[in-house]
Amino acid sequence: MKALLIDDEERARNLLRIMLETHCPEITSIQMAPNLPEGVACIKSFKPDVVFLDIEMPNYSGLELFQFISVEEIDFELVFTTAYRQYALQAFELHAIDYLLKPIMDDKLGNAVAKVMKRRQKQENDQRLAHFKNYLSETNNGKIGFPVGNGIRFERIQDIVFMEAERMYTHVHIEGEKPFLVCKPLKHYIDLLQEDPSFFRSHRSFLINMNHIRSYVNDQGTYIVMRNGEQAVLSRSKKNEFLQLIEEWC
Repeated sequence: MKALLIDDEERARNLLRIMLETHCPEITSIQMAPNLPEGVACIKSFKPDVVFLDIEMPNYSGLELFQFISVEEIDFELVFTTAYRQYALQAFELHAIDYLLKPIMDDKLGNAVAKVMKRRQKQENDQRLAHFKNYLSETNNGKIGFPVGNGIRFERIQDIVFMEAERMYTHVHIEGEKPFLVCKPLKHYIDLLQEDPSFFRSHRSFLINMNHIRSYVNDQGTYIVMRNGEQAVLSRSKKNEFLQLIEEWC
């Protein structure tokens, strides 16, 4: 696995690197960054499996990480490393897999890496399930299989009103049904439905079914009202493309 260490203290970075090299053979490649902006750039180029992130740093806190990267770029596990206990709740709200207090103990670090390994292996299993699901969706009369807690839920593609991203999860809105949460990123469904002209990505966090649009609102911000009454965000960068599509549909 590849690890990225983001910490403004050089001594702390080097100490953590040595600990990983000594006690965690699962980590085969390590890069380091002294601040959040450089760390974000490294995430995009290095594509780590796990990011060890300090919280209190000059200019930007580690808790601000997700203000700098898009949902599609979150393909890593997050471990916060800090000398302060009071940030634990905020860290886990950001779906951190662990929270290590400095000075970091060898056994705590080993446990954190083991958690990362377990989750990454689960993601590989999920990918295999996704391939199986794709096969089913292609041969099952226009349906998609959504992996849910106790199995696979099949829905007709035409009944999908819209899908909304929440970090590495997706909220699926089906006509006449309550929304449900799927442990897959929105990008997975964007790729799956990219050949279907009915679906349009109105915002980086929204994939909408054009057949389910009720109205378009351009008043103190633009948004789309779907037939189920829910609103989908329309980003400025997508507005012209959306209006062109609307003209074709009218």
